[in-house]
Amino acid sequence: MGTTAFITGAAGGLGKAFAVECASRGFDLFLTDISETPLSRLSDSLRNTYGTDVHCYGCDLTDADSRAALYAYVKSGGFLFNFLINVAGLDFEGAFEERTPDQIRTMLRLNIEANLELTHELLKLRDPAMTFRIINVSSLAAFYPMPVKAMYSASKRFLLNFSRALGEELRSRNVTVTALCPAGMPTTPECIEAIEAQGFAGRITTCNVGYVASKTIDMALRGKPVYIPGLPNRILQAAGSIIPESIVARVVGSRWNAAHGRRMQRQKTFKAFS
Repeated sequence: MGTTAFITGAAGGLGKAFAVECASRGFDLFLTDISETPLSRLSDSLRNTYGTDVHCYGCDLTDADSRAALYAYVKSGGFLFNFLINVAGLDFEGAFEERTPDQIRTMLRLNIEANLELTHELLKLRDPAMTFRIINVSSLAAFYPMPVKAMYSASKRFLLNFSRALGEELRSRNVTVTALCPAGMPTTPECIEAIEAQGFAGRITTCNVGYVASKTIDMALRGKPVYIPGLPNRILQAAGSIIPESIVARVVGSRWNAAHGRRMQRQKTFKAFS
């Protein structure tokens, strides 16, 4: 029996990279995303290119009823999985007091609630004959308190701690959990703009999504609990771990406030000339 991977957020930049990487290794796939049209196109492309078995199902993971329909579909299809790759997540950059109640609820539901619930459901559908491997997409931000990205960094810290604890809890049951903690990745125009606004620091910490997906699969197969792509990012994490968090928060906040300001100024300039 072959490997079957379940991937959330599969139509986005990193999710798509994971789907391509898994298909190129001969994995069968079950893909889900809120965007049904690009999800269907990706599924067709992977089938035609790699000859792998690909199923897809559109789902709004922030909605409990939509998630329930997804679980019912998966169970009725008799699927068994060896990989769960939780990619779906979002970020709102800017001051916390400027966030709307809907934005706060949406981030909690997608970054935390959906991840935990989906993991809980998929553990019931793992193939008992093979090791079940979970990849949770956390972030380098999980290691720092981050002003201007306070909700995001806190939600990713939750996923990091959850992944470490769950991995230890299930270690004797042939389950591994890997927390992926990348820095910036050029997955969308907004992400590219944010990376450019950080200047040199943004450029040296950025990793290609294809590279990240490939290396993360390798690390998961080795049972590595945490993977930080890129040597500069691993150095930053190590350095940050020995500095008091109050100082780290001040330095990171200063950097992100400056980058956020440059980004806002670029957007104003663009609008003035458009």
